[in-house]
Amino acid sequence: MSDREPPGSSGLARPTRILLTLAAAGGACWTVWAGRSLLGPLVLAAALVIIALPARKPLDRRGTPGWVGTLVVVSISWGILLVLAVLVLLALGQFARILADYAGQLQESAETLESFFRSLGFSTVSMDDLTRAIQPSALLTTVFNAGTQLLGLGTAVFFVFAYAMFLGMDAARWQNPPAELAEASSRRLQAFNRFTTATNRYFLVNSIFGLIVAVIDGLALWVLGVPGPFVWAVLAFVTNYIPNIGFVLGVVPPVVLAVAVGGWELGLLVLAIYCIANVTLQVLIQPRFVGESVRLSVTLTFASVVLWTTLLGAVGSLLAVPLTLFARFLIIGGDPGARFAQWISGDDGPEDPQSPSRPG
Repeated sequence: MSDREPPGSSGLARPTRILLTLAAAGGACWTVWAGRSLLGPLVLAAALVIIALPARKPLDRRGTPGWVGTLVVVSISWGILLVLAVLVLLALGQFARILADYAGQLQESAETLESFFRSLGFSTVSMDDLTRAIQPSALLTTVFNAGTQLLGLGTAVFFVFAYAMFLGMDAARWQNPPAELAEASSRRLQAFNRFTTATNRYFLVNSIFGLIVAVIDGLALWVLGVPGPFVWAVLAFVTNYIPNIGFVLGVVPPVVLAVAVGGWELGLLVLAIYCIANVTLQVLIQPRFVGESVRLSVTLTFASVVLWTTLLGAVGSLLAVPLTLFARFLIIGGDPGARFAQWISGDDGPEDPQSPSRPG
């Protein structure tokens, strides 16, 4: 079937379709933003279920009853959520104690920084805003708000656990579609399998490298005597899931604290260690393991962080890549006519979802 439109209709039809597409995209974004308090827990639960799904496959191959596989998937999902919640809550508690113990040093560092920038000609108003941003009380409020969004405290916690249970129950049905549906929608099902496989690989690789980075950073800070190495190790692990800007978010707080307790020399040493360890692992090595399976352009990856953070908050920043993969699956997945859209997004061609990633 030709993509050409009848003469005389292309001048009107194509701009109209573009406008309708933009309007639909804007409406979808507004809907996500307006319902972020409910969609955030759903997205987090879906990610946890996708991570746990591979544990079900060997059970199904052995003929284990379906309810056993469902129980395993739900239990793993809940377990991951509980472990992350405990780690973040412990880190937040230690961070609050650090702020209380070193409030004076942080205040002095803020004043020193303010004097330095004012000597360079920055305005008083701008510097007042900067110093207020790094006050202990402001830092504690910012981190607590981020932790609240991440963990989904209150009613959102209930929704995360409930969504994970329901999605885990439906997972078996999704993995075994009826034969007539599999034949009629083979391209779409293959695209969905690629999405789940890429998402699993993304989380696996990021978790492994995040753990390595967290151990290296935490041990280095402990050796150097920077307060709260466990806090900054947890922060390094969590921010490893945020593409492009996660390193910056993870390095600034420990550097600021190192400057407060040990001067600029210690702060620069901490920054150098972070750069060597994190850049080597996250920029040079990690993309070789995850890049081929995810297959998103660098520009699209960065834009996705901005978009999903705006729409869903902290959960959106952590799940920006899986959410973008899912959006690509919904829009162009299984559509043979969307080859250009796939290519421009970073997807260079079809790939067996079960094949290992090739080094880039």
